[in-house]
Amino acid sequence: MELFNYFRSSASWRVRIALALKGLDYDYRSVHLVRNEQHAEPFATASVSHLVPLLKLDEGSLLTQSLAIIEYLDETHPEPPLLPAEPVARAQVRALAQDIACEIHPLNNLRVLRYLVRELQIDEDAKKRWYRHWVESGLAVVEQRLRTTAGRFCFGERPGLADCVLVPQVFNAQRFDCKLDALPEVMRVHANCMAHEAFAGTQPSECPDAE
Repeated sequence: MELFNYFRSSASWRVRIALALKGLDYDYRSVHLVRNEQHAEPFATASVSHLVPLLKLDEGSLLTQSLAIIEYLDETHPEPPLLPAEPVARAQVRALAQDIACEIHPLNNLRVLRYLVRELQIDEDAKKRWYRHWVESGLAVVEQRLRTTAGRFCFGERPGLADCVLVPQVFNAQRFDCKLDALPEVMRVHANCMAHEAFAGTQPSECPDAE
């Protein structure tokens, strides 16, 4: 498999974590978002959205969207599982992952921040206030969920889909100096994840294209 991603892309990091948890080998392909390589060929044709991550399977199929990729990996390589077996628990895990991937991340990814600055003429301070507002309010929801679901990880004692999504979001929150003091469960789970090689070994600073 080939994973087209960018070291600082949180959506890409989700997939790197899942691949590591599954113990799956892949070739790392860098697509530098700041240099606009996502709009250049051949990647632009492979990914019509011009977004990372993109996973190219051995037989040539192309998969996009981090949550869809992770669920594909879980279905085709079921051990260790990233989702619980029981339907209600599976729905709860997916909901927590979507609290981040659908409610926080889309408001704060690179193309949105660029639009705020370039098209709407938002200054740097206003951009950071925008970022922090949505991250802090979104993670407050996650904090409430974890108070009823978390063990060592988001759901019990084994890392899974929700952890793959949580850790990169916390990393970005720390980069932008978001207030995290009121999120003890979020930060406890994050610390437990970062003690695990699948998370620590795939973080941005460990990537081949890290800057």
